[in-house]
Amino acid sequence: MLIKILKGKLHRGTVTASRIEYPGSVAIDPVLLEAAGLVPYESVLIADLDNGNRLETYVVSGKRHSGEISILGAAAQLIKEGDLVIILAFAYCTQEEACGVTPKVVVLGPGNKIMDHPDGEY
Repeated sequence: MLIKILKGKLHRGTVTASRIEYPGSVAIDPVLLEAAGLVPYESVLIADLDNGNRLETYVVSGKRHSGEISILGAAAQLIKEGDLVIILAFAYCTQEEACGVTPKVVVLGPGNKIMDHPDGEY
């Protein structure tokens, strides 16, 4: 049996833009993607700390070293520029495999700078 577990998380990111006129996704600075072990087109769950909204979308690469977290498409109806969000990615594995998984939890600060990373400085 497979279970769904957390594999990576960007914690307390600030939304830098919210644009409804876009096919839909979330654009994230590749530096942040790499730090959390996320890849373009991966499915993510976004939880908005300001209003409680939660939604599922997929990741696209933003501009490197920009600190970008842009909400694109229909999701822009639920999450606005300036909102604090948690972006979570999951993996499926067996219960035995799950024992060896340590999620990459990346804590973000002002400007979406990495404040804490599981591998130390990033």
